[in-house]
Amino acid sequence: MFLDELITEFDRGLRSMTGVSRMSRPLPVPQESAASAEAPELSPAERAHSAGLMRVNHVGEVCAQALYQAQKLATSSPSLRSVFDRAAVEEEDHLAWTAKRLEALDSRPSLLNPLWYAGALAIGLAAGRMGDRVSLGFMAETERQVEQHLDSHLDRLPVGDRESRAIVEQMRVDEAGHGKAAIDAGGIELPFPVRAMMRAMSKVMTRTAYYI
Repeated sequence: MFLDELITEFDRGLRSMTGVSRMSRPLPVPQESAASAEAPELSPAERAHSAGLMRVNHVGEVCAQALYQAQKLATSSPSLRSVFDRAAVEEEDHLAWTAKRLEALDSRPSLLNPLWYAGALAIGLAAGRMGDRVSLGFMAETERQVEQHLDSHLDRLPVGDRESRAIVEQMRVDEAGHGKAAIDAGGIELPFPVRAMMRAMSKVMTRTAYYI
């Protein structure tokens, strides 16, 4: 049973790093009122900026897959495994959506995805070894910071890039739900130094992934 689970998670990890992700939900599209209006053509600079932001979001989803895989394997609680697994399925949707959008923008995922994945996997295992409540608290804080990060992207995306905006808006809704699920399951608030360190590491990742 554990071997089957390990093989499944290994397969998910390979798909995360290689960009072969499966969607359980269709790609979000702009609301009908916005879609009916003629979308302005993005300039080359706007396309490059949108691609940079969506590459950052794609890296975030690669990291999310690794985090939830590690935390799921670290807990002995079947109910918590379900929490992490449900979140991972929705995050895989995000991974596929952002990959599709990068392709539409004639761009590519981060070249450092294996490095991001390995780092997030190690962090997830460390969080899981500290106990379920800490692990859930780590999940809640991660989602809180991701939600803030997505808010900033909604402000920074070109006005005419409605397709990217629709994806980010749905991602934001999902991330808020994941954070709430972690708190409801017993997650604790992490100490300020830990939250600050997570924020600093996130800044390094986002600034790097925007370009590479």
